[in-house]
Amino acid sequence: MGFVSKLLSFGSDKDLKRYQKLVTKINGLEPTYVAMSDEELRGQTDLFRKRYADGESLDDMLPEAFAVVREASKRVSGMRHFDVQLIGAMALHEGHIAEMKTGEGKTLVSTLAGYLNAIAGKGVHVVTVNDYLAKRDSEWMGRIYRFLGMTVGLLQNGMPLEQKRPAYQADVTYGTNSEFGFDYLRDNMVTRPERRVQRGHAYAIVDEVDSILIDEARTPLIISGAGTKSADTYKKFARAVRGLERGEEAQHDPLSGLEPQEATGDFVMDEAKHTIAATEQGLKKIEQRLGIEDIYADLSGQLVNHLQQALKAQYMFHRDKQYVVANGEVKIVDEFTGRIMEGRRYSEGLHQAIEAKEGVLVREENQTLATITLQNYFRLYDKLSGMTGTALTEDAEFREIYKLAVQVIPPNRPVARQDHEDLVYRTIDAKFNAVANEVEARHAKGQPVLVGTVSIESSERLSRLLNKRGIPHEILNAKFHEREAHIVAQAGRKGAVTIATNMAGRGTDILLGGNAEEMAQEQVAGMDFGIDQALVERIFAEGELARQSVETLAERGIEVEPEVLEHLTAAYDEALAAAKETCKAERAEVLAAGGLTVIGTERHESRRIDNQLRGRAGRQGDPGETQFYLSLEDDLMRLFGGDRMDKISNMMVSAEMGDDMPMQHKVISKAVEGAQRKVENINFSMRKNVLEYDDVMNKQRQVIYAERNKILDGKDLSEHVDEVMSDTVRRCVAEFCPADARGAEADLEGLHKWLVELTGHLDAPEFEAKDAEALTGEVLAYVDGIYDEKAERLGEELMRDLNTQVMLRVIDTRWMNYLQEMDYLKQGIGLRGFGQRDPLVEYKTEAFGAFRILVDTMYEDYLRTVLRVELRQAPAPAPEDPALRGATYSGPEQVDGDSGSSTLRQQAAASAANAAGSAPDAHAGAGVRTYRKDESGDPYANVGRNDLCPCGSGKKFKNCHGRNN
Repeated sequence: MGFVSKLLSFGSDKDLKRYQKLVTKINGLEPTYVAMSDEELRGQTDLFRKRYADGESLDDMLPEAFAVVREASKRVSGMRHFDVQLIGAMALHEGHIAEMKTGEGKTLVSTLAGYLNAIAGKGVHVVTVNDYLAKRDSEWMGRIYRFLGMTVGLLQNGMPLEQKRPAYQADVTYGTNSEFGFDYLRDNMVTRPERRVQRGHAYAIVDEVDSILIDEARTPLIISGAGTKSADTYKKFARAVRGLERGEEAQHDPLSGLEPQEATGDFVMDEAKHTIAATEQGLKKIEQRLGIEDIYADLSGQLVNHLQQALKAQYMFHRDKQYVVANGEVKIVDEFTGRIMEGRRYSEGLHQAIEAKEGVLVREENQTLATITLQNYFRLYDKLSGMTGTALTEDAEFREIYKLAVQVIPPNRPVARQDHEDLVYRTIDAKFNAVANEVEARHAKGQPVLVGTVSIESSERLSRLLNKRGIPHEILNAKFHEREAHIVAQAGRKGAVTIATNMAGRGTDILLGGNAEEMAQEQVAGMDFGIDQALVERIFAEGELARQSVETLAERGIEVEPEVLEHLTAAYDEALAAAKETCKAERAEVLAAGGLTVIGTERHESRRIDNQLRGRAGRQGDPGETQFYLSLEDDLMRLFGGDRMDKISNMMVSAEMGDDMPMQHKVISKAVEGAQRKVENINFSMRKNVLEYDDVMNKQRQVIYAERNKILDGKDLSEHVDEVMSDTVRRCVAEFCPADARGAEADLEGLHKWLVELTGHLDAPEFEAKDAEALTGEVLAYVDGIYDEKAERLGEELMRDLNTQVMLRVIDTRWMNYLQEMDYLKQGIGLRGFGQRDPLVEYKTEAFGAFRILVDTMYEDYLRTVLRVELRQAPAPAPEDPALRGATYSGPEQVDGDSGSSTLRQQAAASAANAAGSAPDAHAGAGVRTYRKDESGDPYANVGRNDLCPCGSGKKFKNCHGRNN
């Protein structure tokens, strides 16, 4: 923890003392609520809401509200909040991050702050790391909220629009960070106000806050539509970069006076900084294989990007480490949790390059339609809070980016865990053999062992070693994540051996002796009750069977016959009683053996992830041990260890230490921690860089979205039209006829052509050269007259609808194109650093200029469309746009479902056509079009060869769509 963070955290002890006084007050209220009936306790919610409406603050109601929730939890779930859980909830309510150790019951803590803030009636969002935890917590904790008369909503990936709106209208809404973020983006893409689902951003509780706000913050949320790049190009580049030889980058001392040396090999790579580049030798080889004379001669930069992504895919991204191939698809593995990130794709063509490398179907690259970073999404909330077991190491980043302070909550019971110094081996093989030996010894004496690895590859390597020794074990990684809850729940049983690829955000405690409920459910789930197996699982998900009835299940949409439920309950009770006896006996044996042992096979890039793994042992005062096994060949040591690691290696060789002899010293542990700090600083810089660039876009995004929402909410554009018309005419007249131009220098012919193209009237007057102000007035009067004539002909209501729909279409089309331009700008802006110019400053300057042009051209497109469209018969109402509910989450990039993408593509095409003045398929009010078809249905049948083409290109018909006629 840095000096600044320590300085800023000086008041935290004072906060804890203040919280403790409130705890005493809450405990004093307990007898009052214990004496109440269920109906009286439920009625407290209405009383709290009335008091809030009458002006009482949530802070004043906190002790009573917390006491009510604690009593409701006792009755519904059998769990009573500990005092430290009350303290954690107070930190959440005040907009802090509550750091609570693993096993302290953070999920239950959220119900206190969630209930109190839901009283305000603005909605509370509880954010989780995956759909499974969102569903589990909404069902598990939802029983407490529902008991107290509050509604609970659940968001799931791919959920239809009609289910999302009621989920957001609920008092408390559970969902993943990606789903909340994408719904915000989708809400700002709709063309009708009733399609919006969110109702504001009042308060959010982020579970595993470090995982979501830190680890995933490098990845912006992107909704994409299909692009146009050929899959064949990716395949050619994948073939061209295979079999290249890695070289060393030449070191050149400019003071030596010697000529700089060429880099060796075909490419050079810096794994620490994630950079790779072809050498001159390699470039010639690649160009020869592709049959291209000079890749860098492509001014668009597309070929260079293809080369860069192909090199990254081939040499920096490895199967079963950064991604897996499942069912013919490349799926990203989350480096922090070890889970598959469903639906997520790398951006800028990298995912396609990996698909080409692996020989699976190469999907189309995508165009960005809407994007926001997680940092900027969560900064939308009026109040933000979070909870995790490990946040203090990132305190400075939380304060700087999110204005969030970390409050460390004391554990319910003192920690009895032993954390041993790292054991360092010279080679990876020696390290894994030592880990296997240690697991074998612990397993033999009945002690449960949890082994943490950093990749799927490592977990499977260790699994093979354990299989050779005949040691039964479970593997928890991206390939087997469906069974993760069961595997984690039983990892504390006698002699259990569990290999896990990271343990962040698992959401399930490891109980010594095993989890009786999980054991009983698994046993009963295998029995035949004459009903669908999925229905049995849904009944179990609702909580304790003893508390369920046919009526209560029916309220949740679960239909079951009374005798079936009775049979199921009896079987479960019998299994649970047996399971409890088994777990009790095993717990005593495990405690005698020393509790859970956690073994780390490698230090992670982040100290937080190591601490999360350690935290699995010693839950609620249980005994336990942790030990990390490292090797000097580990990626972290090799890339970031520096000279210290070389010295340690030489020392081990000179001392003639065998490979099976480890070193254990505080100096080594400090060196490893120093390497981790280096990586954390690099990652923080990367996240900050993403945010700094997105901050530029964020201000512009807020302007665009605010304008869109005003239009959707019924803003009358008639007054705005005068302003738009005046600005557009003034700008274009100044462009064709500058104020200082005289006579022939003014481009009056160009002004006339622009007027014809703007209005669609071939008989537009040709103005004479005169004073710029007078000329502007005449042109404005002409354009205004055409608009008024159109408005009078269509009628007030239809004109208002037309203005609304056209403005929305134009805003969307122009914004999509603008995002694509900014993507291209961002990709190349870094090169300006070579010219001693700050890329970020350059980006801000260019983005500002580009945004001004965007606004100007957007209004001109809007005016052109409104003036040119004509009335036609309205088509049947279009079905709800599936793109706005089918678009799903990407990691570095989000890819929509096929149907969603095509619909968005159609929408974008229609928008572009509308903006250009053709829009045969766009409709607003009674419907619009820019030309009339003859009886044959041919839209160009009655157009003269020298007339302007109806498509709005500004060209004559014979030079445009009439070329082949």
